[in-house]
Amino acid sequence: MSALASPPIGEFQEQRRFHRVQLDLLGRFMLEDRSEYPCRLQDISPGDVAVLTAGYVRLDERVILYVDQLGRFEGKVARRFAGGFALTTSMTDRKREKLAAQLTWFANRGELRLPEDRRHERIQPTEPVVDMTLEDGRKYRVRIIDLSLSGAALQSDVRPAIGSRLLVGSTASRVVRHLEEGFAVEFSSPKSLETISNL
Repeated sequence: MSALASPPIGEFQEQRRFHRVQLDLLGRFMLEDRSEYPCRLQDISPGDVAVLTAGYVRLDERVILYVDQLGRFEGKVARRFAGGFALTTSMTDRKREKLAAQLTWFANRGELRLPEDRRHERIQPTEPVVDMTLEDGRKYRVRIIDLSLSGAALQSDVRPAIGSRLLVGSTASRVVRHLEEGFAVEFSSPKSLETISNL
């Protein structure tokens, strides 16, 4: 575990109002001057969130944060630490309850061996081998492990960085996670049952 993964001081931990869940999710945030920066979630609770980023923020600055799979959050910078900052979020009680349920699901997923939060049922491809084109134009042949209307799992010796944009066949996609034998992508727009076989 890196130094960034630990609270900067014990007092920080005592000030937390809710139990935090460690999640490795990508996101972006916008500052008051409307500048935007990429970030990675360190941990989150229904009341606050810690993110890792190279972007500079001011204490008490208002921030709008977008996190993959969790959505949009607003809040104020509560403190800064090496490589990131902590945000105290403001949201309705209903949204806070929904987030608490999501975080409970994430926290228990591994222990309960729950399936991944896939929005669409997986389909075995009829043509399992397809071209993958990276942003710089390099092409590779990859094997589709399985796919759905919203994404695919690919077997490949090449593993583009999480967040990378690429083409799977002719379908614009984004790398969302690494797998033991390759990686998973999310399509830029969901496919239909009629077009899913034509990547």
